[in-house]
Amino acid sequence: MPMDGLTVGFAARELNETLRGGRIDKITQPERDTVVLVIRAGGANHRLLLCASPNNARIHLTMGTYSNPLEPPTLCMLMRKQLTGARITEIRQVGGDRIVHVDMDAVNELGDHVLRRLVLEIMGRHSNLLLLDEQDRILEATRHVNPEMSRVRQIQPGMAYLPPPAQDKLDPGTLTEETLYARLSALPAGKLSRALADTVTGLSRASAEELACRVLQGGEWPDDLKDACKRLADLLRRLPGMADARVLFNENGEAEDVYPFPYLSERTDAQRPYRTLSEALEVYYGTRDVRERLNQRSASMIRMLKGQMERCQRKLAMQLEELSSAERMEEYRRMGEAINANLYQLKKGMTEATLTDWNNPEGGTITVPLDIRLTPGQNAQKYFKKYQKARSAREIAAQQRDKTLEEIDYLEGMLLDVDKCVGESELEEIRQELVRTGYMKKTTSRRQQRQLPQSKPYRYQSEDGIEILVGKNAAQNDRITLGAKPGEMWLHAKDMPGSHVIICAEGEIPQATMKQAALLAAWYSKGQRSSTVPVDYTLKKYVKKPSGAAPGRVIYTHQKTAYMTPEEDEIKGIRLVEA
Repeated sequence: MPMDGLTVGFAARELNETLRGGRIDKITQPERDTVVLVIRAGGANHRLLLCASPNNARIHLTMGTYSNPLEPPTLCMLMRKQLTGARITEIRQVGGDRIVHVDMDAVNELGDHVLRRLVLEIMGRHSNLLLLDEQDRILEATRHVNPEMSRVRQIQPGMAYLPPPAQDKLDPGTLTEETLYARLSALPAGKLSRALADTVTGLSRASAEELACRVLQGGEWPDDLKDACKRLADLLRRLPGMADARVLFNENGEAEDVYPFPYLSERTDAQRPYRTLSEALEVYYGTRDVRERLNQRSASMIRMLKGQMERCQRKLAMQLEELSSAERMEEYRRMGEAINANLYQLKKGMTEATLTDWNNPEGGTITVPLDIRLTPGQNAQKYFKKYQKARSAREIAAQQRDKTLEEIDYLEGMLLDVDKCVGESELEEIRQELVRTGYMKKTTSRRQQRQLPQSKPYRYQSEDGIEILVGKNAAQNDRITLGAKPGEMWLHAKDMPGSHVIICAEGEIPQATMKQAALLAAWYSKGQRSSTVPVDYTLKKYVKKPSGAAPGRVIYTHQKTAYMTPEEDEIKGIRLVEA
């Protein structure tokens, strides 16, 4: 429901009231489909976010921080040239639909005042953000549309802007009870909310149900349609004055929906009020947008890692098969020695011989196939050569198997690290590690590279008030381990990929804190879903990083082992200070 036409109208009115007359001081484009304008208005700085993401398109003020490419995209550079210093003249919704115009008074290269307009179209996967000139020509857009993509409406720089095709619906800002009654009376009786959604522009099912609920209990078709239309028209006229933003939370404390005013058709006790609609929208979209973009960026990395895992599994199967076939090498040696011990019984031309097996402590015989073209001595040498070849093959296959198992362990650790990512900085550190090891290519385009702060580990607080650090990836594992004090406790799941855990306290550690730290070490490891996970713990002074070792690789001594059963409820019960 967020950012349907009804919510867009409230957002546009709120932004217009706050930003009208404001000056654009700074423009950034953190994502291909997202622009942030820093606007000085009313004696304060405001950050206006315009996002044309397919899943999270929106417009609101933001307090969030966004990382930017090392080189700005074309749209950003053009907007800086055209809009820096411009004044906001109006922010308005168009026709009750999910389209917002941001009109600005800008100064061109000749010093003349000209109109510049940003158009945000919130239309799902067709969402777009366009910059227009005073003649409504497209200067640039986040998403270009060529004739092959759409014959109806192209979006290319230099073309005249054509708004999306209008729907045969009523504008909620201008409709009257007569026009509404004329439309609804022509429809078959049914649910009033469905009829409203099909008749009035910009109404989602949830908004239509709310309007129907406010004028008609139960939302069924009214007996007196004319009176219902009168009350609906009156309600739509009063809507702008009802602004009182709410966020609906589910039982898990997650933001589930955003309302521009309290919705009586939903659970009112689960709706939390916010000072402005922008604040409510940021609460709803903040983590959702970051998580979706993170999933999009990590998807190709996960596919690559899983593909490499499958390759390693196939290679391991072949190596194990080679080891299995090499087990016949002892049989080759026994056959060669049996021939040498019985040369006096053999002669050239024999196809096989049953000989005494002197290598068998229980006695007995062994049947040896012979090559009729070779002498007995040459047959013996043939079996000794097969033995040497099989032994060498086994040694090589064993070495290759160990390397493959080590690679599988590394790839499993990388997949585990990707799963622990909560921000782009962590994902970038994993990408750099995969570039270092040759699994990914180095990014050459500065526009793809981003200015990212150093990532931070999870920070928990035990029930004794002691801080516990948990590394999210190999780079973080190195930082928290090498940065720990000698007397602080270090923990790690035994013999499996996982996070380094540091208890930030020296001396005697309370038992409750030790247990919580060990649970975290077990949870953030490959054994997360196992019933019993061995967790090694020792003082940091006994943890060493060998010279030239890969990130996150350490050796340690003086360890003890605890066996933990990580449960999600227990992990959620440990206070997370910083994710």
